[in-house]
Amino acid sequence: MDEPILTIDEREAINSGRWFSSLSPSLRHDILRCTYVKRYKDGELICARGDTADEWIACARGALRVSSTSVSGKLVTLTYVEPGIWMGDVSMFDGDRRTHDVYAHGDTSIVCVARADFRKILASHVELYEALMRLQARRIRLLFGLVEDLNTLPLRARLAKQLVHLVRSYGVTSLSNNEEVRIGLHLAQEELAQLLGASRQRVNQELKSMEREGIIRVEPSGLVVCNRDALKKIGEADE
Repeated sequence: MDEPILTIDEREAINSGRWFSSLSPSLRHDILRCTYVKRYKDGELICARGDTADEWIACARGALRVSSTSVSGKLVTLTYVEPGIWMGDVSMFDGDRRTHDVYAHGDTSIVCVARADFRKILASHVELYEALMRLQARRIRLLFGLVEDLNTLPLRARLAKQLVHLVRSYGVTSLSNNEEVRIGLHLAQEELAQLLGASRQRVNQELKSMEREGIIRVEPSGLVVCNRDALKKIGEADE
């Protein structure tokens, strides 16, 4: 059953989101007073490709796995949406259907704004138009960067950049060693490989190489980054 109230941690995740926190207090208030909460178990389908887009949503806990299925039937993971990130606004504008499948990755909570309420907020806050334009511009820049990386960087550099991103979004500093950061989002190597457009075997080889160099540590519970500076330097490789 859906719990109608956000927990303290979930509310903090929404309020501290980079984009959302940049909005005026009155706009944030009007958005939040229209939201309702939905909760999902790991692997549950949140929305499917082709569904009518009737909600604007944000991740409040866990992660949203955005994926598609190839013609051959292979599942391809495109990205993971972390707490504090909003999505689905494009469909709110153009009225078209969902373009991808979205699944819960881990126990996940989302906040939703119904289409009618979204339109009312737009009518009341011209600020939201400009804010959403900035959000789209940032997404386009990120998309172009990913395409460029895929065509110009070796897998080792792309993997390092992806791990740096995961540390920034899901990193938990070790209590026993503040130089180490555990990536809280647990990804199987196949899932990590899908994000990088590579085979699991090649990603496994690169992970083992980084582990031998003392940059990361692969544990049954997930990845631990031991040397963030070294990881960043690898991600800055240009050949």
